[in-house]
Amino acid sequence: MKWIYKKASTILLAHYAHMLEYRAEIFLWALSNSLPIILMGVWVKASQNGNFGLSSVDFIRYFFSVFLTRQFTTIWVIWEFEREVVEGKLSFRLLQPIDPAWHHVARHLAEKMTRIPLIILFAGLFFLLYPDAAWFPTWKQLLLYIVAIALAFSLRFIIQYTFAMLAFWTERASAIQQFWFLFDTFLSGTVAPLEVFPATVRRIVEWTPFPYTMHFPAALLTGLEVNIGQSIAIILGWTILFAIANRWLWRKGLRQYSGMGA
Repeated sequence: MKWIYKKASTILLAHYAHMLEYRAEIFLWALSNSLPIILMGVWVKASQNGNFGLSSVDFIRYFFSVFLTRQFTTIWVIWEFEREVVEGKLSFRLLQPIDPAWHHVARHLAEKMTRIPLIILFAGLFFLLYPDAAWFPTWKQLLLYIVAIALAFSLRFIIQYTFAMLAFWTERASAIQQFWFLFDTFLSGTVAPLEVFPATVRRIVEWTPFPYTMHFPAALLTGLEVNIGQSIAIILGWTILFAIANRWLWRKGLRQYSGMGA
């Protein structure tokens, strides 16, 4: 157990040091996730002229929570893995006594650690710009949010890493992720809270993995009503399903892979 902790901490710290060299670029990445802030203004204006079941303050808090959630759950592993396979760089990873997936996990976690000071800065600006909507979640809400973020990150990572396995057969595996992103943007709660969806549509969407990567954590942080037990069960179910598919595609893909790419 000790050697596992030592290796994990070494890999994580190495990637964290590497990410610190790109902190200026990471700041731009963080700003690129500002879509929820733009949509916040749209929904606040709409709530003043219509009845959506949420007040202007609710919309402000929700979309800011979505903005924070996106900072912690952004995944880009498919582009890295695709490049490694196409350029043959995966061969060097395969020589190491550790699954290449853990390097990608450590790299993503290190990048999230680098964003923490930026997230604190954004939260401070939010409180200054919207003092009426500023709130402090309870310890229970904060703890549930942290758990939800960990689950959302795991689910988004395993989904995208599973799509990345298709790079063994095609040089444009990332195109599949871009197609998936269209559904994720509209059904995850990024564009609109699930509370404004028609009841029938919401019941269907709640059985898909989309709302649990964005709406679920944001709803917990802002105090919106969600079925926590059912949500966690669905997240774990989709995570296990994609993990099984990932390992199957990994074994099949290695047989397809050559030292010079797919």
